[in-house]
Amino acid sequence: MKLRFDTRPGDVSLVDMVWQTRSEQAGAFISQAESRWEMVVSHYQGETTLAIRGPETQATPAEYPADAEFFGIVFKLGSFIPDLPTSDRINRNDLILPITSRRTFWLNGNTWEIPTFDNVDVFINRLVRADLLTRDPVVTSALQGHTPALSPRALQYRFMRSTGLTQTTIQQIERARLASFLLQQGRSILDAVDEVGYYDQPHLTRSLKRFLGQTPMQIASQPVSGVS
Repeated sequence: MKLRFDTRPGDVSLVDMVWQTRSEQAGAFISQAESRWEMVVSHYQGETTLAIRGPETQATPAEYPADAEFFGIVFKLGSFIPDLPTSDRINRNDLILPITSRRTFWLNGNTWEIPTFDNVDVFINRLVRADLLTRDPVVTSALQGHTPALSPRALQYRFMRSTGLTQTTIQQIERARLASFLLQQGRSILDAVDEVGYYDQPHLTRSLKRFLGQTPMQIASQPVSGVS
């Protein structure tokens, strides 16, 4: 049985999406490449874990146990915690934050209430007011297609500092995700190649296998999903 996700858009400017799910039985899935980082709260066998999970640059197999609950906050590109470099969290090198009680955890020298699916906006606003969470406007502008008045090297530094990835890697991941969406919507493989900007079908296939762990035909046979 696959995990079923309850998702909603973020209520505050730094959050892209909030999700939650529960596993009825143990299972496995393909953890697809992801350019955004997230905070994930897990409840399993009476224990709570809060992890900061960084971007992923390739698809990898992953497993989950039975009777576990998961809740995640996915942050918008360019949002970051300056004291916890996103680049240190790449490819499932999660940072597990200390849990201090049933309802609190330790971050940057202070105790914080563990967030829930329903109070994310309050939690995020507190982090922002404490100057623990911020967003780089230069990266945001570049992602929207604008050309910042910076040298390529300076812009690269801003991307690495806030996202942990180069701008090129982010573009490659997002292009693969867009191609996947088009295929699931019923577009042909050749249409996806043309619309998303791949050189040819083999180029598309290599990209989807690397970032999403599936071939174009495998993706085309599946319905559109909310969370990967």
